Amino acid sequence: MSGVVKLTKDKSNEIRFSRKIGRMGNSLGVSLPKGLVEKLNVSQGDEIEFLENERGEIVLKKARQGKLPDHVRPEVLEAFFDVFEEDKGILEDLKDR
Repeated sequence: MSGVVKLTKDKSNEIRFSRKIGRMGNSLGVSLPKGLVEKLNVSQGDEIEFLENERGEIVLKKARQGKLPDHVRPEVLEAFFDVFEEDKGILEDLKDR
């Protein structure tokens, strides 16, 4: 990925970062410019969220990190959520009974 960053400030005082999409293995990815990394307070390994607001804009923010209780292993919790997502329709159907 190239290190090309376009940073512009428009009339409404919005700061815009522009990056090119590059290939990362079999996926597509975007690197974050240093200024945005600092603004988001993220580092390698952190998770970020992409949220769509009511105007259809995509908002990027650092994912909240909750602390798990000591007796809960992250991989077990992740497996639970995977199963929940796969069976969401079944669970919704059961809820209405």
